[in-house]
Amino acid sequence: MNAKEVEKLLTEVKKGETSIEKALEVLKNFPYTDLGFARIDHHREMRTGYPEIIYCAGKSVEQVREIFRVMSDKENNVIGTRANQEMYESVKSISSKAVFYPMARIISLQNKKPEVPDSRIAIITAGTSDMPVAEEAAITAELLGNNVLRIYDAGVAGIHRLVDKLPEIRNCRVVIVIAGMEGALASVVGGLVDKPVIAVPTSIGYGANFGGISALLGMLTSCSTGVTVVNIDNGFGAGFAASMINKIV
Repeated sequence: MNAKEVEKLLTEVKKGETSIEKALEVLKNFPYTDLGFARIDHHREMRTGYPEIIYCAGKSVEQVREIFRVMSDKENNVIGTRANQEMYESVKSISSKAVFYPMARIISLQNKKPEVPDSRIAIITAGTSDMPVAEEAAITAELLGNNVLRIYDAGVAGIHRLVDKLPEIRNCRVVIVIAGMEGALASVVGGLVDKPVIAVPTSIGYGANFGGISALLGMLTSCSTGVTVVNIDNGFGAGFAASMINKIV
């Protein structure tokens, strides 16, 4: 439930179109529902503009299904990250609206269409191997109500592949750069655009990459101004932050 929906409900009570009893029924589990194994925060959309998002890894199939059920009953849009096919099949059994994005490992259940600004988010990867993280960022941003420009496999080993796309990138409002190995692409992009750059280090690389540490440190020590960094393989965090920036009026 967001601020507009609460305002509408209270206005209906004020006008006598909705009874106090009915309004109390709507609000009885506000601001959260206690399931024992999880406390679902229905107040989050009102505070932040986005409903609570489910991190599915480490949860059982039954727990994921029950959280989706309760959130869907509240007519929220529901997003589950780091999900698998079994979880999706279980969620689909309670709602035919459920959609699974295998590469992004995201389940979505959309009950209402988000507002979409005209401006776009660019998502650039250094290599094809970075695409799962990129898709997590892209699908997250799209489900939150954004148009996304995807530019994949445009790393520094063939920088002309990036240069060709610069006019399109510069027309976007925020840029997400996703790279493994040494993570150099974020610095390159940061030096070529006048937009905020969100860098995502990935765990892609050989031994000295240390599971993404080399890319993380390279991005954190970037000499390009305007580059901020999220955690290793955290496409969701980048997509969420980019959405917030893109929707600033």
